[in-house]
Amino acid sequence: MGWLCRGGRLLFFMVCCPRDLVTAMRACVQRVSRARVTVAGEVCGRIGPGMLVLLGVAEGDTAVEARQLADKITGLRIFEDSQQKMNLSLGDVGGAMLVVSQFTLLGDCRKGRRPSFVAAAPPELAEQLYRVFVDVVADRGIEVATGRFQQHMEVELVNDGPVTLLLESK
Repeated sequence: MGWLCRGGRLLFFMVCCPRDLVTAMRACVQRVSRARVTVAGEVCGRIGPGMLVLLGVAEGDTAVEARQLADKITGLRIFEDSQQKMNLSLGDVGGAMLVVSQFTLLGDCRKGRRPSFVAAAPPELAEQLYRVFVDVVADRGIEVATGRFQQHMEVELVNDGPVTLLLESK
């Protein structure tokens, strides 16, 4: 905040920096016919038909947001029924979910050419909330596979549709 004199008039202004932005847990959800994640040449997570969820945890997120987003995603009706309408959830079709942590979903590219990641949660909090998300999905009876937190991963998928959705917890 501050004051600026322009044309003999005193103006009040506010400066918005990335830390002032309202950030939320973000998920990129893709309906897949299959997906897998590899770390150092070893497959650590693999699913058949279902969802690939890239999950980014924001600074200030809590277990409440992780649970709500997990509930929302598991209940999304993005699978086709007998009339080819997206009307069925992951549980309805017996699908699986591959969850991969991805802090880069919180990247801010509005200024310059290098993304800023100040909105991303610190690794300790991010991992804790990532685990809460995964546990909620598993508690819903969904088969869950995961990547490895804070590791360089190669993610392979066959997007079915294609269907890709972006969700935020707030």
